[in-house]
Amino acid sequence: MPELPEVEVTRQSFAGRIAGARIEKVRVGKALRWPLGIDPASLVGRKVTSVRRRGKYLLLDLDRGLLLMHLGMSGSLRFDASMPEAALHDHFDLVTSQGVLRLNDPRRFGAVVYSESEAAPQAAKLLGGLGVEPLGEGFAPDAFHAALKKRKAAIKQVLLSGDIVVGVGNIYASEALFLAGIRPTLAASRISRPARAAPAGGDP
Repeated sequence: MPELPEVEVTRQSFAGRIAGARIEKVRVGKALRWPLGIDPASLVGRKVTSVRRRGKYLLLDLDRGLLLMHLGMSGSLRFDASMPEAALHDHFDLVTSQGVLRLNDPRRFGAVVYSESEAAPQAAKLLGGLGVEPLGEGFAPDAFHAALKKRKAAIKQVLLSGDIVVGVGNIYASEALFLAGIRPTLAASRISRPARAAPAGGDP
């Protein structure tokens, strides 16, 4: 599964190039994890204003509404001036005046969902329960430790849940716990304040 850094790199790879583009056509292939939620033809004529990231979701802001994209377990996005004919695992094409954004997803756990706004039910359902960004200014170690104290589940599962800190997948959770010297099965509520920032080889 693509982790948060890979999703951010994906965003950076096309955000500047697609900004300002007018949507000319939308092709939807086999069903993904969730339905698009809008007639694809109704997106034609709208403009892509920016591309943001929230956790592992990419948010394509339009001049009216937004598209929420998730890469699932095996998805990848590619943006180019033109694309060959869609292949077996190419399930979504956003054809714009500045290029084609294509989602390839062999396992089809990814998604492209339309929402009128971030406050609308479609977006709120996907984004509303997400925690703070681990590398953002809103991440406060003391608040993070206080939130862990309220959870009895294993620390790795708490990190993966995404409701305290967002975007931490299996690989990064494992690596962070290893470097901090914390057992993945240790209850989150038992993490000591020093262990919150322990160096490699530290005690849990």
